[in-house]
Amino acid sequence: MSVQNSLQALLSLVSPQHGADEQVDWPAAEQVLGTRLPSDYRAFMSVYGAGDIGELGILGPVPVDYLQWDPGSILDSKPTFQDLWDRDGGVPGITAASSAVLPWGSGCNANELGWLMLDPDPAKWPVVAWRRQIRYGDSRWALFDCGMVDFLVKMMRAEFDVCPLGDASLWGATAPFVHWREQQRRWLAGLDPETGEPDPLVQDFLQWPAP
Repeated sequence: MSVQNSLQALLSLVSPQHGADEQVDWPAAEQVLGTRLPSDYRAFMSVYGAGDIGELGILGPVPVDYLQWDPGSILDSKPTFQDLWDRDGGVPGITAASSAVLPWGSGCNANELGWLMLDPDPAKWPVVAWRRQIRYGDSRWALFDCGMVDFLVKMMRAEFDVCPLGDASLWGATAPFVHWREQQRRWLAGLDPETGEPDPLVQDFLQWPAP
């Protein structure tokens, strides 16, 4: 599926209303990361930006200045993701060093998502997932022969044989996307970062004296 078709499929499921163009300096970001990034990811960043689809966080490429808390980035998350690959042996049947994997998402009860970068063309990188919750005898790592945006669409349409993550909150279901800046704006206004509704717990927290 082309990048445009993939993005249109996602737009039919998840509104970009609370998204924002991340306005990434791609040459600079890719130089820092030491690799080009897939075009569907770049398209996602231009329409939605970094943020959360329900409980699944989509990482921006590099660290940014933030209002309240660090939203995370591919660069900062890379060491932990690669350590998981080393620790648990990666996807069964695939021989690759941890330097061949790069994260792009995290959440849904601590599942981790990334790419396997064995092909020189980023458009051909499949998705790899580390699942915290697995059945006995299963590998924590799994490979999905599709790009990032197609993975999100297939998961929310339940088009894989089984749920690809150890959490089913987005399996056959959708959730709103909220950009990380909008989440933090809501928090500082005493609102729930996900729903935008008044949240007494947030309001109480904001009233506590600073240490």
